[in-house]
Amino acid sequence: MINFLNLEYFLVAAEELNFTKAAKRLYISQQSLSNHISNMEKEFDIILFNRTSPLTLTYAGQVLKERAREMLDLRDETYREIRDIKDFSTGQLSIGVSHTRGRVILPEILPYYQALYPGIELKLVEGNSQELAADLLHGDIDLIIDLLPLSVENVETVPICKEEILLVVPDQVLETAFPGRLEEIHKRLSQSVDLKLLEHCPFILLKPGNRVRSIADEILTDVQIDPNIVLETENIETALALSRRGMGITFYPKMFMKEELPTADQKETFLKKYHLNLYSLNYDRAHGVLGIGYHKSHYISRATKEFIRIAKEKIHYNE
Repeated sequence: MINFLNLEYFLVAAEELNFTKAAKRLYISQQSLSNHISNMEKEFDIILFNRTSPLTLTYAGQVLKERAREMLDLRDETYREIRDIKDFSTGQLSIGVSHTRGRVILPEILPYYQALYPGIELKLVEGNSQELAADLLHGDIDLIIDLLPLSVENVETVPICKEEILLVVPDQVLETAFPGRLEEIHKRLSQSVDLKLLEHCPFILLKPGNRVRSIADEILTDVQIDPNIVLETENIETALALSRRGMGITFYPKMFMKEELPTADQKETFLKKYHLNLYSLNYDRAHGVLGIGYHKSHYISRATKEFIRIAKEKIHYNE
């Protein structure tokens, strides 16, 4: 019979391919780890590691490594399902969301969720779209909140609200690029945003891996523009702050602007104060849907289902 502890220790050793590093990661001695591996090799009557430098897996070890994660995931899902059936008063929910979107979305959901289910331990994992997609794929988080479609396979998605990516254009950039023609350029951009017109202007973009950056890249590629990127940042608020100071054009989700400036008067005051212009883009990719994704092949806990239900009920950014 397979011992789950042996299996967990083998998987870490197979990932590290170094018994010393694996033992440190497991907080056990190297000798203890070696004993667990030897017990598995005796149980299967086969060698799992080539004791070479560096350490390598035998063919049997490679097969077991693939199966070990599946077996451990199945064990964890079984325990979660049984706990759900027994009692929904305790449990855990891991949520993956970008830093800034979490600031906008989660206050609408989590206070209400926690009031209903105080026994559910909430875990927040923040990162860019690629990082969170990988976490979802590997079962490290229960769900992800991001723009659809998600860049990971075998995921079920639930739309929760519309989203639009706006173009943020500072007057300072236009005055530098088009001396003495500011009003004329304003009028042209207000009628229709021709990105070709802004081809030689400076841009501030998020770093690759962020969904807003992916959308910006697709739009710029569609119009055959190789943008003059003066800075890349991981933080979309940094991009807006620098654009606000006239450093470059950027792309910014409308949802974030609505959260900070809920009324038309506040928005107008903000734009005038910082000499900024917001433009809707006539590109399909700029108009999307925010959704929640969860892995089809993993057990969907009641905690996850309730989060999705509350999110659909509480988020109202469709206007």
